[in-house]
Amino acid sequence: MINNKDNPEFLNSFLQYSAVILNKSQNSIKEYNYDLSNFFKFMANHLGAASEKNIKETDIHLLDIDFLKQISLEDIHSYLYYLKDEFNSKPATLARKASTIRVFFAYISNNKENDLEVNPAQNLENPKLDRRQPKYLTLEESQKLLKAAKESTSQGKDRNIKRDFAILTLFLNCGIRLSELISINLKDIKFDEAKMTVIGKGNKERTIYLNKACMNALRDYLEVRPKNKIKPKNEDALFLSERLERVSKRTVQYIVERELKKAGLDTTKYSTHKLRHTAATLMYQYGNVDIRALQELLGHESISTTEIYTHVANIQVRDAVERNPLSGE
Repeated sequence: MINNKDNPEFLNSFLQYSAVILNKSQNSIKEYNYDLSNFFKFMANHLGAASEKNIKETDIHLLDIDFLKQISLEDIHSYLYYLKDEFNSKPATLARKASTIRVFFAYISNNKENDLEVNPAQNLENPKLDRRQPKYLTLEESQKLLKAAKESTSQGKDRNIKRDFAILTLFLNCGIRLSELISINLKDIKFDEAKMTVIGKGNKERTIYLNKACMNALRDYLEVRPKNKIKPKNEDALFLSERLERVSKRTVQYIVERELKKAGLDTTKYSTHKLRHTAATLMYQYGNVDIRALQELLGHESISTTEIYTHVANIQVRDAVERNPLSGE
């Protein structure tokens, strides 16, 4: 819960704008509040409006627009350097902080009542990110994981096996996020149209089309899904826990880790999020999926985020050269 009393008026105004006009999720609002309150605490000390030894203890609730007018692009750079120097913040973290600062100053400068003539973040660039290749299961490893889970199903030792198999199937076939999976409701699934609706980042709704494997796994699970004594406000949740309430993120992470171990796969290398990477990579590598279609499926705001999966193109190009009939000449 955000304590608005600790914030300057202009920050609370921005948070309200983000929630109502930009339709940002509660998690995004909390991140905005955390990032910007720390930014203003640093700036208060950096510009001489405060002098706390521990910057986190700086009182910023009386800061006003005149204070914002003092901030320059160089000051913002000083803040990002402070994060890197003091906390060893990674480029991805610094890029997120920079993005938040840009969005805030764009809002403030576009509001004529604030009389902020110069936007100090207008030319703020993102730190250069390391283009790391995503870790993912190969096709053979993915099949091994599903086979291990399915073999357990036939033994019938665990009453949640069909639920857990359905979870793995959705991850590996649809590439959905963990937060999206646990939020699925029964009403979100349209079996007659073979599709379901998920709520992604920023409360954005998108459609996921279900293939035969997903349809079969979901139907099998729904046959054994508890129907009675479900906790209030959890009746519509697709995946239920032992306590008959919506399954938690931690429970799903435990399920994935357990099934990876069962399949003999490295749990230090693979995780729940790596199953999302796996789905995207396999679709691109074997399904000849257009990068724009993959972007829509994964719910990426920027095509550059989706392009990390094109690393498999190098493999395909090499294969094409090797298959040239002249390759043996």
